[in-house]
Amino acid sequence: MTEDTPKKAGQEFEGLLEITKALRERCPWDREQSMKSLKPYIIEEAYEALEAIDEEDPGKIKEELGDLLFQIVFQAHIAAEKGLFDIADVVRSISEKMVGRHPHVFGEEPGVKTAGDVLRKWQEHKRREGKLKGSLLEGIPISLPALLRAQKVQKRASRAGFDWERTEKVFLKLAEEIDELKKALEAGELKEAVETGEKDRIEDELGDILFSMVNLARFLGVQAEEALGKTTARFIRRFGYIEKKAAEQGAALSKMGLERMNALWEEAKELESMESD
Repeated sequence: MTEDTPKKAGQEFEGLLEITKALRERCPWDREQSMKSLKPYIIEEAYEALEAIDEEDPGKIKEELGDLLFQIVFQAHIAAEKGLFDIADVVRSISEKMVGRHPHVFGEEPGVKTAGDVLRKWQEHKRREGKLKGSLLEGIPISLPALLRAQKVQKRASRAGFDWERTEKVFLKLAEEIDELKKALEAGELKEAVETGEKDRIEDELGDILFSMVNLARFLGVQAEEALGKTTARFIRRFGYIEKKAAEQGAALSKMGLERMNALWEEAKELESMESD
């Protein structure tokens, strides 16, 4: 950041506000939108920004952050039309929050030397602000992806001391949950549930396993959501290789056979390994 960055940013931001105002007034589609109708776009743009960050592409990151910023500005513009608040209120609110929750930066507060200290103080400030009136687990959005929400819940509980002592214990818990599912299947309990359409029991057993796996990811210092996302991306790439080879051979996937597809899958893995060396 250079000395004139704030001034330049202010000028560019004013321009964006004018563009938003013009779109709202003169574009039929933008004029019809509401705060609720734009909700999916906030989520979409946030995920696209995350994807750009994972790809480590500065140009794409800049573009996607811009798209996300526009959604924030657009929401604030609609709110201003309703007399609720405007973008200045949004900026002021977050600025006051950041200053208030970082007295070790903008004031004087002892006992803040590590990242862990910062997180502990952050929670204390939130509680004083009334953000955490009851349970320590309050305030975690229900709309978060399930894996991400589970990991946040576990992390919060861990801060209160409700956690396993060692990674080995987490492995044992995961094995226990898998064993319970296997025993239920062997006893015919879940088979009957599948046949009768009683999905709740199946979801409960699988949910326990997934929750334990998220716990393991947390102990290993891995984000479960990102780990699964990367695995899914690898699957898509490798399956795409199978599709490509099938097309080159003029063969239909449905008639290729699992053995041949598995062989191509291994080829794709080998190519990825060679490219990463």
